[in-house]
Amino acid sequence: MSKVATSTKSEPERAWQRMLSGRRLDLLQPSPLDVEIEDIAQGLSRVARWNGQTVGEHAFSVAQHSLLVLDIGLRLKPSLSAEDKLAVLLHDGPEYVVGDMISPFKAVVGGDYKSVEARLQEAIHIRFSLPVSLPASFKKFIKKADTIAAYYEAVQLAGFSENEARQYFGRPHGVTPDGLPLAAWPAGQAQNRFLDRFNALEDARAKRPR
Repeated sequence: MSKVATSTKSEPERAWQRMLSGRRLDLLQPSPLDVEIEDIAQGLSRVARWNGQTVGEHAFSVAQHSLLVLDIGLRLKPSLSAEDKLAVLLHDGPEYVVGDMISPFKAVVGGDYKSVEARLQEAIHIRFSLPVSLPASFKKFIKKADTIAAYYEAVQLAGFSENEARQYFGRPHGVTPDGLPLAAWPAGQAQNRFLDRFNALEDARAKRPR
């Protein structure tokens, strides 16, 4: 009986994702040239915060969360430059590729996830002419706005009591939920509003004095 020949070579695992723009984004070595804002808006508007465990007809998307964090950031510091606003808007940019892992799962996965996320964030920043590494003080500022957003999302959308939300996110200071976009939008609306805000910020950057 003849033996069936078997290959000793194993096919390399695919580490890229095809985007609707036609780009192939390599997760392990992402190139800024393969980053498109339309792909980011498409992806983030269809990634659900809280693993989709939120009230309402529509998922509360990462695109809408990004706009919420920017709105909170502007309440905390109205004098933010257009470049700073763009950095806040794109603070969860890598999630258009890797999704929005909830914090408990990130803690389980550990360093590998964080390194992929960091490389994607770096590529996004280079693509849109932002500093590769933001100052620690500004990262802390974004984190503060992000945590306030998480508190209000937890209470108004994800079923947390106020006591429980304070335990995990602290009590918000300086920002009330009045007027914040906390009712989930349809994906297409979130996508368009994200793109509109991005384009407005890019226009403002183009007009700034050199």
